[in-house]
Amino acid sequence: MIFITAKFRVRPEHADRWPEIVADFTRATRAEPGCLWFDWSRSLADPAEYVLVEAFRDDEAGAAHVQAEHFKEAQRTLPRHLAETPRIVNVKVPQDDWSQLGEMAVPDQG
Repeated sequence: MIFITAKFRVRPEHADRWPEIVADFTRATRAEPGCLWFDWSRSLADPAEYVLVEAFRDDEAGAAHVQAEHFKEAQRTLPRHLAETPRIVNVKVPQDDWSQLGEMAVPDQG
């Protein structure tokens, strides 16, 4: 899978509304057949920073994502809400879902 983490520094005046601003883009991306997940989180250290964790099945799914009309629309509309160009880590990993963090295994409660 293609695993991507991106940091978006949002202009302070738009920070509280960011989930609403990206709602259509998020919904459309999550509906893509090759999207495994597309999840936003807000930084605890910087309320104007959002972190996007996303994954796509393979190269074809990643290519389909950046060629989709909703992605092109996001390219046109989202930058005006940003304080800087987003930063990204993009890697291929040989798995298709989250693994468990064994070092913090939760004992069976049953």
